[in-house]
Amino acid sequence: MPPRRAVLAALGAAAGLGGCAAWRAHRALPLDTWVDDGGCPATLAPVLLVLLTGAHMAPQEMVQQGFIAAVRQRHLAVDVTVADANLRYAYDGTLLERLHDDVMAPARAAGWRRIWLGGISLGGYAALLYAMRHPGAIEGLTLIAPYLGRPPLLRAIAAAGGPAAWQRTAGPAPAGDIDHALWHWLAAPPAVMRPIAPPIWLGYGTEDRLIEGDRLLATLLPADRVATAPGGHDWPPWRALWARWLDRGLLPGHCPA
Repeated sequence: MPPRRAVLAALGAAAGLGGCAAWRAHRALPLDTWVDDGGCPATLAPVLLVLLTGAHMAPQEMVQQGFIAAVRQRHLAVDVTVADANLRYAYDGTLLERLHDDVMAPARAAGWRRIWLGGISLGGYAALLYAMRHPGAIEGLTLIAPYLGRPPLLRAIAAAGGPAAWQRTAGPAPAGDIDHALWHWLAAPPAVMRPIAPPIWLGYGTEDRLIEGDRLLATLLPADRVATAPGGHDWPPWRALWARWLDRGLLPGHCPA
């Protein structure tokens, strides 16, 4: 594998490192990105973990809240990129394009073959959409309190008896309705729809304002892939859920020889 400094140079050129808190006024500019390459001392770590921020976060906030420190405290052989999933990219429709062009494609070009994708709130939504649009590209998804679509759609899914029952009767997604398409993808029978879709781990606060969608998603997942913590849509439960997910042993603990 190439030395990690070469990887950072490639990511820096593609993703505009160094402007973590700056607002981007033009849609053509890359995502703000924060990189931690401390997984292995002299080469790429076996896994790249890409984390997407919530709607009103800068990447540095996830660093300040201890998300990267928690990875390093466990001595995991993982490199980490935190990318901006701010609302401005959602509003202009470029979020998934920017994520692919500015983060995922450069990471593949740099040599990473195993990539985990995760996010908080809007970042979790973007992670799901990316996995839906790029089958087989992601090894796993870790979602913390993800936004999962418009409330009227979520209520319709619940009224139908849950995602699986809704999926059987809802009909095809209307053109351009990404929320509808996402739930069709999530709810379709695995043997039909998701033979190469990544496994999903979900965590959310028991008083989270987005709990309606999170509970619906939880019905589609094995019980051991769902975790809750006391609290709302805020950092204390998110930090607790992140620590519990890291302790599951899903990420490698040894660097290549």
